[in-house]
Amino acid sequence: MKTYQHMIGNEWRDPASGAWIDSIEPFSGEVWARVPRGNAQDAELAIEAAHRAFVSPAWAGLSASSRGALLRKLAALIERDAEALGAIEQRSNGKLIVEVAGQMRHAAQWVHYYAGLADKVGGRVVPMPKPGIFGYTRREPLGVVLAITPWNSPFALTIWKLAPALAAGNTIVIKPSEFTSASIFELARLCIEAGFPPGVVNVVSGYGAEIGEPLANHPRVAKIAFTGGEHGGRSVNVAAAQRFKRVTLELGGKSANIVFEDADIEQAVKGAIAGIFSAAGQTCMAGSRLLLQDTIHDRFVERLVEEAGKARIGDPSDPGTQVGPISNRPHFEKVLSYIDIAKNEGATCVLGGKALSGPGYGQGQFIAPTIFTNVTNSMRIAREEVFGPVLSVIKFADMDEALEIANDTDYGLAGAVWTRDLHRALHCVERIQAGTVWVNNYRTTSFATPFGGYKHSGLGREGGVEAIEEYLQTKSVWITTQPNRENPFVLG
Repeated sequence: MKTYQHMIGNEWRDPASGAWIDSIEPFSGEVWARVPRGNAQDAELAIEAAHRAFVSPAWAGLSASSRGALLRKLAALIERDAEALGAIEQRSNGKLIVEVAGQMRHAAQWVHYYAGLADKVGGRVVPMPKPGIFGYTRREPLGVVLAITPWNSPFALTIWKLAPALAAGNTIVIKPSEFTSASIFELARLCIEAGFPPGVVNVVSGYGAEIGEPLANHPRVAKIAFTGGEHGGRSVNVAAAQRFKRVTLELGGKSANIVFEDADIEQAVKGAIAGIFSAAGQTCMAGSRLLLQDTIHDRFVERLVEEAGKARIGDPSDPGTQVGPISNRPHFEKVLSYIDIAKNEGATCVLGGKALSGPGYGQGQFIAPTIFTNVTNSMRIAREEVFGPVLSVIKFADMDEALEIANDTDYGLAGAVWTRDLHRALHCVERIQAGTVWVNNYRTTSFATPFGGYKHSGLGREGGVEAIEEYLQTKSVWITTQPNRENPFVLG
């Protein structure tokens, strides 16, 4: 069994508490690794190491191109170890090996992208309205960044933060979920191998109340980048506000997947399945509300149930598996509770709606792909994030009603439109209140495009040029070229 240590200042350290947390494989239920149970003392060491690195010539003295070169080395190492990293993450959170393998390759591409951006972001010369003054702006790093990452895609969502933060010249302390810390410690190992100076990247693990809060409240933290639930994001935002820290919050969603009567039905069925049942629904961008035009509702549901019912459910390490287990036991119980809520509210379960056990299901932490019809948008199953393989199907009559339902939510992370009518598609794109809208596809992401939410789905953006801007601040510089010697009380 692997026992991990904190990585602070390029050194591996036992937790100050002398305690570890068991990492449990979701499929087998076996303890396969241990991660440190950190506390405030570990938090202090990590933040101070990051601060020393930020002001050290070994990092602060590097050119932007040199930072990019280090990131390129890291990307190459991720590519080299992608298979091993994927296997570790798959054991940690139970995600399908085929999906995790793809995420590792994409993570390397993200790092390459920001390596290239490192020396492309700069200030500008400002035409000044006053004579004798030369003015320009500088784009400078913020300082120590705290990245708090979730259990559903720990490696990828850590890279989304680490790559732009380092490209901009910041240093970083990463606090992964206590459920899925292993792959992030492996990432720390690669950062050392890539040659990042001590303290530029630090990883500490543990429970939120014991180490997460001391990290978030530390006065040397300049920015917090958080991915997780709405409750956690609100707590982070409140903590950050006490010292006016910057935040990027990528939170929950209740995304509407809208299918009009003129859509390619077969493609839309595939999109609906991928949108909710990929990763067993444990993704913030899940298309958990399927809005169907009433003229195609029955036919669409029939095809949807038929196709979703064929899902191969089981061992996530098997490349043929399509739906894996729920990542951890507390969340498994939460998803089941929402299924009960939906039934009690009057929704009709037309597929699944139960836990799965028996041969092929490991310790039984599986929930069958579940589809509810006769859902209204006022039901809890349609308003609250379930974060599991549970789909709510809602009828609509026309485009205006579809958009009204889609926007009638506290969330605004994503949405999709399925139609052959270009005018309708573009009109919906304009009116859907969400940070990402797909047309005739679902759940596509890239390092080149920004990702983030409206409303309760968060603040700021990850991905694209916009992400590196989240880790920079602007300084204005005024230089006198023709001093005013006539009036000592007026210099400019």
